[in-house]
Amino acid sequence: MREYKLPHKLGEVETQKTDLITDMWYELKKTGKQGDKEKGERVGDNQQKQIKMKNIVIFGAPGSGKGTQSELMIKHYGLGHISTGDVLRSEIKKGTELGKLAASYIDGGNLIPDELMISILANVYDGYGRGHKGVIFDGFPRTIPQAEALKKMLEERGDKVAAMIELDVPEEELMQRLIKRGEESGRADDNEETIKKRLKIYHSQTQPLIEWYKKEGLHHHVNGHGTLEEIFSNIKRVIDSLG
Repeated sequence: MREYKLPHKLGEVETQKTDLITDMWYELKKTGKQGDKEKGERVGDNQQKQIKMKNIVIFGAPGSGKGTQSELMIKHYGLGHISTGDVLRSEIKKGTELGKLAASYIDGGNLIPDELMISILANVYDGYGRGHKGVIFDGFPRTIPQAEALKKMLEERGDKVAAMIELDVPEEELMQRLIKRGEESGRADDNEETIKKRLKIYHSQTQPLIEWYKKEGLHHHVNGHGTLEEIFSNIKRVIDSLG
């Protein structure tokens, strides 16, 4: 019988304790460790929860409707939602140790290291407790190393990504949606030249990651062109098919 590593057993990984970010993460976990009874949780229960849990990674270019479809998934399935941008802003606003560390990178004009980002996401993920129905990872991962780090973080908890859903919308349609959004909202970055650059960056960044998830057997292509109901119906077919 396979024994899963639960959050309260993090002290077993002694070799990682020299890492500053990991040390901080360990300290946060120590303050929220579970009692002896929960430490004795049966592995069979954890395996059953893993089958039911549906952690979803959602991909979509700017204008693909990813946010709207995520809201529908949350309402229909009771999933949690972890958006990289929202999480960072929340941690910084609350003044947590991880938030302060993230702010120091942002204020210095530097990219947040993957190790810090995964630590922040792990902290938020653990906040859902052990009985949640799954979460939507939105805006993370964006690179293969990040995908590997997310996989490892979930495995340490006996969990996994159930599916990566790619909302695919023709570029011409994306352009129309974003230009219209710019006209309605007055956003200066929603002009044709800027949109083309953003879409080019998105495709160059995500294509290798899409291939990685295909190799993992987790990639699901969803046609993001049509009515909200039609698109969500396609997404439901994917999620409902998951074990």
